[in-house]
Amino acid sequence: MPIRFFNTLTRTKEVFEPIAAPHVGLYTCGPTVYNFAHIGNLRTFLFEDLLRRHLKYRGYQLQHVMNLTDVEDKIIRTCRETGESLKSLTGRFAQAFFEDLDTLGVERAEIYPAATDHITEMVDIIKKLRENGHTYEANGSIYFKLSSFPQYGQLSKFKLDELKTNASGRVDSDEYETEDARDFALWKAYDDDDGAVFWETELGKGRPGWHIECSCMSMKYLGESFDIHCGGIDNMFPHHENEIAQSEAATGKRFVKYWLHSAHLFVDNRKMSKSLGNFYTLRDLLAKGHDPIAIRWALISTHYRQPSNFTFEGLEAATESLRRVRDFRRRLEEVRIAGDGLGELDASCEKAFGDALDDDLNISGAIAAVFDFIREVNKLIDSEVTGKGGAERALALLDRVNTVTGLFGAGAKEETPAEILALVTERQQARRAKDFKRADEIRDQLLGAGWVLEDTPDGPRVKKA
Repeated sequence: MPIRFFNTLTRTKEVFEPIAAPHVGLYTCGPTVYNFAHIGNLRTFLFEDLLRRHLKYRGYQLQHVMNLTDVEDKIIRTCRETGESLKSLTGRFAQAFFEDLDTLGVERAEIYPAATDHITEMVDIIKKLRENGHTYEANGSIYFKLSSFPQYGQLSKFKLDELKTNASGRVDSDEYETEDARDFALWKAYDDDDGAVFWETELGKGRPGWHIECSCMSMKYLGESFDIHCGGIDNMFPHHENEIAQSEAATGKRFVKYWLHSAHLFVDNRKMSKSLGNFYTLRDLLAKGHDPIAIRWALISTHYRQPSNFTFEGLEAATESLRRVRDFRRRLEEVRIAGDGLGELDASCEKAFGDALDDDLNISGAIAAVFDFIREVNKLIDSEVTGKGGAERALALLDRVNTVTGLFGAGAKEETPAEILALVTERQQARRAKDFKRADEIRDQLLGAGWVLEDTPDGPRVKKA
């Protein structure tokens, strides 16, 4: 079946037909690098990672661009409050962002352009918009004139004549609410609050507005029209709506063919907030001892268009699912009998897995297909139907689906402390001496220390409880 995505622009699920298949241009809104990314941000980045991986799995060749917003209102405010320079602040948090991506197993995009490296290109687009009659100047700043672009609202489905302010007046803030839709700033004249953050250009002394940054960087690396633009649903308005307006007004071409947006993440059914004590970064969760791949599982396993509710109970459930996968992999590695016996289980699983993801990245259906496979293969191992050849095929399948999800890999090898291994050896000696009371005591002692002991045909095996 063909890949189908829900296109926010049309509010329908559409067959994916790239502009120049098999090449795909993908732009994803990256972080504003003034603080650590929180788990709501990471949910969006993980959805985009799943999208990227699945497109590659289906044979497409990606040019994936994710911007780094390193000049914007919040960044300048933070610099002013802390006294830290722009480059120092943004460099530090950009590094932290990439560390988080690596920890969660997120594949790197092909290009990570920074806004401050593209000021000249932004000036060029603003000049083109001015030449085309889409701008005006006030107090040294340059604004996009919404009334010059009748298609405004095509993504968010808001009609200018129904908005409270009726598109009158201007807005200088990078972010604002729907009912405040007004002419937005493309270039902001220097203000004393900007401190050392400014550029001397033919537009005057100042800095770019947030929205022009993404139009500039996406079109520079992907062309004036490209295939997919992603981001969180909170970016749909005003950011993405403004991107469309200024890009299409500058080029006269359709900006993006498919728009994909991820829904909000809640924590314990409430909006994440520091004041509520439910605001978490990846580093907060790692400090509590949680497996990063379990965190990935918890953040990726709800369909991207559905609001997701993060709970620590859900994280524990994700950890248990991960244990099941890793236990299954270990069991496959321990199959010793000759033969195959797997039949067509791997092929039917992979088809169901791929079909699910082809349907607008139905991750729950894809995961369910793999767990159906695990259950059936475990039965075959129990009955000694599946041999070493079949086990190797099953492991190969897990490796293939792992390239898409990042959830079904082997994981890090568990280091067993020497004192635990000594207890396992002592228990084996007790069993040989038929001292079953002592053997049971040691099993309980291991469990109390957080280790489960399993007796297998190849000898005892311990794993963390």
